[in-house]
Amino acid sequence: MEKLFNLKAHNTTVKTEILAGITTFLAMAYILAVNPTMLTGLGIGAPTGMESGAIFTATAISAAIGCFMMGFGANYPIALASGMGLNAYFATVCASIGGQDPWKVALTAILVEGIIFIILSLFKFRETLVNKIPANLKYGISAGIGLFIAIIGLKGAGVVVADPGNVIGLGDVGTASFALCMVGLLIIGILQHFKVPGAILWGIIATWLLGILAQAIGWYQVDIEAGSYSLIPDFSNGLNISAPYMFQFNFDYALNNITSFIVIVFSFLFVDLFDTVGTVIGVAEKGNLLNKDGSLPKAGRALMADAVATVAGACLGTSTVTSYVESSAGVAQGGRTGLTAVTTGIMFIIAILLAPIFTAIPSFATAPGLIFVGLLMVSSVKKMTFEGDIADSLSGYIAIIMMAFTCSIANGIMFGMIFWVVLKICTGKFKEIHPVMWVSFGLFVLRIISLIA
Repeated sequence: MEKLFNLKAHNTTVKTEILAGITTFLAMAYILAVNPTMLTGLGIGAPTGMESGAIFTATAISAAIGCFMMGFGANYPIALASGMGLNAYFATVCASIGGQDPWKVALTAILVEGIIFIILSLFKFRETLVNKIPANLKYGISAGIGLFIAIIGLKGAGVVVADPGNVIGLGDVGTASFALCMVGLLIIGILQHFKVPGAILWGIIATWLLGILAQAIGWYQVDIEAGSYSLIPDFSNGLNISAPYMFQFNFDYALNNITSFIVIVFSFLFVDLFDTVGTVIGVAEKGNLLNKDGSLPKAGRALMADAVATVAGACLGTSTVTSYVESSAGVAQGGRTGLTAVTTGIMFIIAILLAPIFTAIPSFATAPGLIFVGLLMVSSVKKMTFEGDIADSLSGYIAIIMMAFTCSIANGIMFGMIFWVVLKICTGKFKEIHPVMWVSFGLFVLRIISLIA
């Protein structure tokens, strides 16, 4: 283990790394339940024709492959799986295409996207982008991700809900999900105070067990149509493992509808590119993995692992595989090396055999962990400078608020970079703009034009 992951140099142990990997897995295990719902089209009310069992298997295997590549190839505690948001777009693409097996077209687009990512990684565009983003903007990205994942947790537990009169509002405090989320957060806080190893992990498990108790006494009501599933694992149907969709592509559509296909590929590419960059920067910064100059060592390997995992996911039959911001939960638990990611990958393999257990963990149980990790990541704002260069201070601030209030890492990076470049130009400091920032600025301008159109 020491030779593989260089544990001593990272001031960690096998026990700590394994615990961190399990914590990361529990924080992102919801994708195993959510992804089949989204890719079958049930999540948006437009069936795609895909079978949920095959999607579940593909999701787990592709996540494991991504985690193994990140762990062994880059030695970073960053886990990968099919990305949220990207899976919703996958279903939307299928609905817009229509016809027989539209999901094959979406998988083809993801395959092409992944190949483009590999090329960009080989030419070190993504690596340069990670390392040349200004320090203040990096800290802003990390803090913004903290608020973003906290909102994910709060929304998943029903603590915050949509409010037509005030955008968002307070959820029903009398529900089990709301109350248990708050109790779980208190449990994590108390355990953290007493420096109990695995505080976040134990908090998630404790919240889930309390949820099972709430279901037993009738406080938590199972309502599948409303998205409230049983918290008690059900093995009555056996393992029911389905083979994933292997190499199911439709290149004929791509050749006959080139313009439409390019738009689909670009949309996948744009969101995945900058979501990945933001996640890698945020997780690495929180784990103190950045160099003194703010650059990320072995960034190329990490981004290549992400790119190859995307291709593998497409070949297996699932939506874009990308780096997960929930990796911050494992980093907060002490994970510092690839052993954390490898452990998470092993957990995804185990999940195939114990699917009823892992899919029974509700979002309100993982929510306390995400909210607490949000606290740890938001602390990066202390490293930001708010005096001096207005380009640095305002761009970092914009990244934070746009991530949080538009619920998109990519949007935060997009507006943060645009503000930084424009302010550098307007203040006569255009010579400080690295070429990769010019390229990113151009891509973002094109993205905004496409949104207007």
